[in-house]
Amino acid sequence: EFPSHPELLDWLAHDFVENGWNVRRLLKQIVMSATYRQTSAVTQELLEKDPYNRLLARSPRYRLAAEFVRDSALAASGLLNRDLGGPSVHPYQPDGLWAEVSHYGYPAGFTSQKYLPGSGRANYRRSIYTAWKRTSPPPSMTIFDAPNRETCTVRRLNTNTPLQALVLQNDPQFLEAARALGAVMAAQGSPTAGVARGALSVLGRYPSGNEAKVLAAAQVRYRKRFEGREDDARALLSVGELALSNPATAGELAAWTLVASTLLNMDEAMTRQ
Repeated sequence: EFPSHPELLDWLAHDFVENGWNVRRLLKQIVMSATYRQTSAVTQELLEKDPYNRLLARSPRYRLAAEFVRDSALAASGLLNRDLGGPSVHPYQPDGLWAEVSHYGYPAGFTSQKYLPGSGRANYRRSIYTAWKRTSPPPSMTIFDAPNRETCTVRRLNTNTPLQALVLQNDPQFLEAARALGAVMAAQGSPTAGVARGALSVLGRYPSGNEAKVLAAAQVRYRKRFEGREDDARALLSVGELALSNPATAGELAAWTLVASTLLNMDEAMTRQ
């Protein structure tokens, strides 16, 4: 398809060359432009003038890529390890997957046969550092449409499936992120303040009055559910390696974990607005 804005491309190309072919400057210039930073909200007037967004009247709205779904959850929870560089890491993954697709006959410790999970801060590194076996890519990323890297992929296609909700609600990485965020929310002192802090961390905004009311009520309901069910609370809080800072408040933290998980499962949490 012929470019919709050839003059803009010419200007960017000329500016790129004039500034020493500086790729970093070009990317920064693009992402800080008013056009790129627009909201995806659309008015009736804009819809009539530019129904297909050919004039870039609004920002496109789409679900985050697989790697960013995971990284944004870790960032919102405060767990994200922002170190740069270094070797690949092996975060949580169901046991035995690599063995299912590996050729046997090698020594037992051969690492292409067996996935050796990492520990500590390595589990929270950005997804760009996750070890990748092309015949067995990380399942949580595959479910969110990450390509298997066996062939070149020009463009990813986003899907919306029940399995994605299953990952967000049950994958150890996301449950652990919910636990960490839940602990931060619990430390705010009240359901209202906790919900406000969680929404700000996950959604980048404070909750509306109705949202705050629903989530605060959910926290109270979950807390009552865990009363007298300490074992269930501890089972939920045992997912992942993150240590439980105060075991005496297991029921309270479990309740906040479920509220945090609700926030991380919101469509707005995984969608580029």
